[in-house]
Amino acid sequence: MFEWITVVCLALFGLVLIVVEIIFVPGTTLVGVLGFLALLAGIGLSFHYFGSETGWITTGGTAVISGLVLFYSFKSNVWGRFALKSAMQGKVNEGELETLEVGLEGIALSALRPIGKGEFSGKAFEVKH
Repeated sequence: MFEWITVVCLALFGLVLIVVEIIFVPGTTLVGVLGFLALLAGIGLSFHYFGSETGWITTGGTAVISGLVLFYSFKSNVWGRFALKSAMQGKVNEGELETLEVGLEGIALSALRPIGKGEFSGKAFEVKH
């Protein structure tokens, strides 16, 4: 009985990590690799504990369940409530450039090749030569 619990827990844990990788963590990261390794460990242990026939049944069942879970995850938009739906409208330097005007003289704080730092009216700005 303990063997089945180990195999099922490893397969479910691997499947959960793979879904988390696909939905929440973009790119191939440690989460997806660990999920894949956990799935493989569960399948490998089923071959080791129960033999070839049960191992292949476990492999097929894991593949079908994985496909259904991934299909359901995308099709039903169950992850939509976790997605970011708003966008920021503000800017970092909003209002800072109002004190500047064309022709205003300042002091170069760094080398201007072609972009550097300049001081105008006591404030430092990034300037272009």
